[in-house]
Amino acid sequence: MAWISLFIAGLLEVVWAFYMKQSDGFTRLTPSIITFVAMFASFALLAYAMRLLPLGTAYTVWTGIGAVGAFIVGIVVLGEDASATRMLAAGLIVSGIVLMKYSSNA
Repeated sequence: MAWISLFIAGLLEVVWAFYMKQSDGFTRLTPSIITFVAMFASFALLAYAMRLLPLGTAYTVWTGIGAVGAFIVGIVVLGEDASATRMLAAGLIVSGIVLMKYSSNA
């Protein structure tokens, strides 16, 4: 259950990052509210996962999912650049997440 919670927390990090961008510096109400709700839920699920998973593993996986997810949303939804260097960097982050998951005893 901890890994599922951590995965959902990471996805919610992508949600709040996207809606923070959409909030235009918190000047738009609906995206701002979605940002804060998703942040709270993401932190709550991360806190739950950290009860059972090592700190370094949980935090690294959470931020990695958020970083790569935001990168993908940026390219697909916002039309950001998908250069080879950026793709390689995202691939290295995913590799780190996988290694962190398989190195954990939990």
